[in-house]
Amino acid sequence: MPQPGWTERDVPDQTGRSFLITGANAGLGYETARVLAQRGAKVILACRRPEAGEAAAARLRGLAPGAGVEVEALDLADLSSIADGAARVAASTASLDGLVNNAGLMGVPRTTTVDGFERQLAVNHLGHFALTGRLLPLLLAAPAPRVVTLTSETGRFGRIDFSDLQGEQRYRPWQAYAQAKLANLLFALELDRRARAAGTPLLSLASHPGYAATGLQGSPERHLSASLRRFWAWANRHVAQSAAAGAWPTLRAATDPAAVGGTLYGPSGMLSGPAALDNLFSRATDHGAARRLWEASETLTAVSFRF
Repeated sequence: MPQPGWTERDVPDQTGRSFLITGANAGLGYETARVLAQRGAKVILACRRPEAGEAAAARLRGLAPGAGVEVEALDLADLSSIADGAARVAASTASLDGLVNNAGLMGVPRTTTVDGFERQLAVNHLGHFALTGRLLPLLLAAPAPRVVTLTSETGRFGRIDFSDLQGEQRYRPWQAYAQAKLANLLFALELDRRARAAGTPLLSLASHPGYAATGLQGSPERHLSASLRRFWAWANRHVAQSAAAGAWPTLRAATDPAAVGGTLYGPSGMLSGPAALDNLFSRATDHGAARRLWEASETLTAVSFRF
């Protein structure tokens, strides 16, 4: 039976398994990598800044002596970096048991990437879409592969504006964030449907951390006022759960033997607590919107999934 009070203590042995985690140098990604490494998995830290990745890898090796920890330079805001990083991973790794699409931006002013994409959509969704497609052969080479894509409770308030997907006509940082996090969930569920339709063993799941104290709230890219920085610092100390606890839903989605594809895991409480199944809200189950987003993502990234 599923365990109702699921935390990192319940992660089973991962010896012999390999995972790639984006944004794994800090926050939720680092805590996910830590537990997987301590359970015996090989972990690849895919990081935009290699020096930050190497520092995180050194900490992980200290916590899990003998663990296989590698760093891969990968910028989700750059399709060429994604292609190059995926190619290097494929050259050194025969198969991949898990991919955790963790990295993200939250509520930043509108800027564009080198590919001309609005940055929140690019980093949170399009980059992960392209990375997953390029790593798909490695995933399908594993006996029971999983892809876990992080979303947010904010996604419940999102809407995919296909008439202005990049926010060129009207841009509001939080609306763009909510759209990107809804896109994460739509992608995770559509990937699972397509994987099952193709008869593959791949499971695709989604997770969200509730409210966890990470560097995301105070990211310098958000250009927060001094008063807002003070507010987030206070909320992180007094309201949020730790990043370690925030990683529990992701860890359950990635490793629980009883987990089922096409599901969402989050905290058992409103914003915190052990990992549990969460309900899918109506916009997340819009198959038409999911297919349309998938097709738009294929066009924008020039990446197709070959099951």
